[in-house]
Amino acid sequence: MKKTSLLTLSAVALAFSTTFTALPATATLPVAIAGESLPSLAPMLETVSPAVVSISVEGSHVSKQRIPESFRFFFGPEFDAEQTRERPFRGLGSGVIIDADKGYVITNHHVIDGANKILVQLHDGREYDAELIGSDSMSDVALLKLEKADNLTQIKLSDSDGLRVGDFAIAIGNPFGLGQTVTSGIISALGRSGLNLENFENFIQTDAAINSGNSGGALVNLNGELIGINTAILGPNGGNVGIGFAIPVNMVKNLSDQILEFGEVKRGVLGVQGGELTSELAEAFGYETNHGAFVSQVVPDSAAEKAGIEAGDIIVSVNGKDIRTFGELRAKVATLGAGKKVKLGIIRDGKEKTVTAELKEAALAKTNAETLHEALKGAKLENYSEGKINGVRVASVDKDSVAARYGMKEGDIIVGLNRDKVKNLGDLRKQLEDKPNVLALNIVRDGSTMYLVIR
Repeated sequence: MKKTSLLTLSAVALAFSTTFTALPATATLPVAIAGESLPSLAPMLETVSPAVVSISVEGSHVSKQRIPESFRFFFGPEFDAEQTRERPFRGLGSGVIIDADKGYVITNHHVIDGANKILVQLHDGREYDAELIGSDSMSDVALLKLEKADNLTQIKLSDSDGLRVGDFAIAIGNPFGLGQTVTSGIISALGRSGLNLENFENFIQTDAAINSGNSGGALVNLNGELIGINTAILGPNGGNVGIGFAIPVNMVKNLSDQILEFGEVKRGVLGVQGGELTSELAEAFGYETNHGAFVSQVVPDSAAEKAGIEAGDIIVSVNGKDIRTFGELRAKVATLGAGKKVKLGIIRDGKEKTVTAELKEAALAKTNAETLHEALKGAKLENYSEGKINGVRVASVDKDSVAARYGMKEGDIIVGLNRDKVKNLGDLRKQLEDKPNVLALNIVRDGSTMYLVIR
């Protein structure tokens, strides 16, 4: 802490010294022009700031360590070569209220990852416990619900497809736990991908200062509308150097809608492989455009093949909106969701045409069961559909976990809960919203039906 304070004081001292040296004796503050007041972001921020919250979390990360077999002599028959250790942690972040009536808050997955307690502080100082509705690590989005909260303010959502480089952008969040802080800048670039941050990238780049603790906070336009969720920075030492990234709000909206409907993100898959359209490729294929996603291969029996897309095509738009990179195509298709029909603008042999593809579903991600109910902690769940059985499959169960102690086993298929049918994760999540004291899980195990009672 002393080192931080000294660095801060040094920076302040240098700033004052430079300012007094540089200003001429006749310098004055700007004055109002023709009786008009000076432009200010204050009126907009007074409306928007109550919709941005601070988040603090507590939890533990589980690490596994293998003990050399030679130690079996010391431990005897109870020896277990794989040891687990829980390390407690605390973290800070930000979030944005997107539905005041239902208490829904959007933040980043990495803000709440591993947390067993989530506390949200509003702009006016009120604090509420938050429940994790669901999250998606591959796009770094999480949806929370405030418990017993009222008089909330929600943010208005913009259309991030209409953003342009040079538009003004304002970042609001809780950097370093200092409290709500506002910084401003412009949109520096759009469609950023390939940053090794997460699997599905279509970032807005901004020079508005974003630091540790800003994650999950709001990036808004001059109208106070949400254009993105601040997520990451790029810098040599982890500090702000004017390169920050935010997830576009349209992508966030699609993901949160899927989490609410299905309990998870059902990603759409087009079935193409490719990369960026380089000047060399454009010249080789006789293309004049300098943006789009170059298709090098089409997966057999995929949505792309059925739509008539061929290797060598350039995909330049999705549902009438231009795309700049292959990463942007991949992210947009994924977040639109499985089963959705999408219109794709392509260029082939110098001519532009439009095709329609019905997206297939990507391999299902596994959901941590503890996000549904604490009694299920240690189990990972996934949707299951085979033959006449539809339900939720237990993909794995951690040894010595809460779920394991209650008798849950890998391969169990949950088809009912407390007399209600369970056909997917969305059903299970809805039935667990009221936090019932007793869970009577109707499961299929090794072809037989049984009940597992959890109190």
